Amino acid sequence: MMLGALEAGGTKMVCAIGDDGGNIIERVSIETKTPEDTMPQIIDFFKGKNIEALGVGSFGPIDLNRESPTYGYITSTPKLAWRNYDICGELGRALNVPVGFDTDVNASALGEGGYGALQGLTSGIYITIGTGIGVGILSEGKALHNMLHPEAGHVLIRQRKDDDFVGNCPYHGTCFEGLAAGPALAKRYNAPAVELAERSEVWELEADYIAQALMNYILVVSPQRIVLGGGVMKQEQLFPMIRTKVTEYLNGYIDTKEINDVDNYIVPPMLGDDQGIIGCLELAKNELK
Repeated sequence: MMLGALEAGGTKMVCAIGDDGGNIIERVSIETKTPEDTMPQIIDFFKGKNIEALGVGSFGPIDLNRESPTYGYITSTPKLAWRNYDICGELGRALNVPVGFDTDVNASALGEGGYGALQGLTSGIYITIGTGIGVGILSEGKALHNMLHPEAGHVLIRQRKDDDFVGNCPYHGTCFEGLAAGPALAKRYNAPAVELAERSEVWELEADYIAQALMNYILVVSPQRIVLGGGVMKQEQLFPMIRTKVTEYLNGYIDTKEINDVDNYIVPPMLGDDQGIIGCLELAKNELK
């Protein structure tokens, strides 16, 4: 069975052909410009590939309510050219296939759930910490949707007294994303994260903020495992620091076998950078069902 996958990002669109076993056969990357520039290239890639369904994991916010007249739309995105754009409708009409749709980070959670670090679990969280912070939540093996998809990158956390940074989120200032995403690091220290690798104070503060957010997610969602991905988490020295701080913040309140084995509870992705596109293949497969 041939399936299509589209990981729709703010800077690039990754298009792929794969099978129902999560194997990627062909892929291309297309620069994200306007829909008028970008969509014809995406459609041309998939045409003639005999795909049976397409899965789309998109930047958001997006409308995932199938009863809504704007289901399948990218909605109130700050990327103005894509605001209120019917991405699923356009692709479905052009390719004449069913289209599965979710957030890019939920797609990554599904990829890790099907073939990676969340495989075999009924609940788990995938967090990407990079240009922004996104959180995909699996519950009973499915991506969580309610009023909207989770926007847990914008939870409020306590800013440390030794950090006077004003924050980088245009909506909330010092929310999790405003304090800990890649652009916040670059703005606070006047250097990109890759140039800060040897500065231990940078990563001690970053680990603190990530641990605060993880504590909140653990208490609210009670996931069986947490996967941390994205560009910032390429700084692998963060993992032991985050695990230690999460344990300190929980302070024995949660006593489970998972928490007590924290090294295997807070982990990097198993799929490298492919979890998003593999998750889009899962969206396509699930749409056929």
